[in-house]
Amino acid sequence: MFKRNTLVPELMVTDLPDSLNFWVSCLGFSIAYQRPEHGFAYLDLNGAQVMLEQVDPQAGQWLTAPLSKPFGRGINLQIDVVAVAPVIEKLGHAGIALYRECKDTWYRAAEVEVGQREFIVQDPDGYLVRLVERLGERAV
Repeated sequence: MFKRNTLVPELMVTDLPDSLNFWVSCLGFSIAYQRPEHGFAYLDLNGAQVMLEQVDPQAGQWLTAPLSKPFGRGINLQIDVVAVAPVIEKLGHAGIALYRECKDTWYRAAEVEVGQREFIVQDPDGYLVRLVERLGERAV
């Protein structure tokens, strides 16, 4: 049985098929379920979940202001993956440039530092997606 997370962002998108191509073909998500007649898809990647909904001015969607690209200003979605290199390769084959190049970063977390190999890419509507490969912990 499919387990839905307790927090799942729902992103408004301008073109669902284009967004699905990015999220599924490039980032490796799978479609848990979808309602094409409503322009909706629920995606999953090893427990990282996101919902995509195509903007429809006639649908009474929960929009607090007119949308203009880039969408999602002020937020980035961090998603753990086993390895970032294969994702970067898929993005390159799709002709999608990285927003921020891949690098190893260490963040202090109490008495240790946690490491991650990370890069940032924008989806077709401009949402920032940060893909992270965990590198472990080290002493501060």
